[in-house]
Amino acid sequence: MGGGNGQKSKMARERNIEKQKAAKRSQLESNKKAMTIQCKVCMQTFICTTTEVKCREHAEAKHAKSDVYACFPHLKNDAGSVKQ
Repeated sequence: MGGGNGQKSKMARERNIEKQKAAKRSQLESNKKAMTIQCKVCMQTFICTTTEVKCREHAEAKHAKSDVYACFPHLKNDAGSVKQ
């Protein structure tokens, strides 16, 4: 025969646990995919929302002898456009 309320509740809990595990994995995978900014000197990757200030801090701290634009060439493209 069919299961009782206890069995139905147990199955529902197990399904919810599996959904939560899947959600955590997908967040980690999406974070890995968002690492699109890369230092061209040391090949360290940064998340796509990293600001220019953080890029400059990295270049000054890790690559003091190199130019900031050597590390992050995309900053050179952004510097030419002035927003008003």
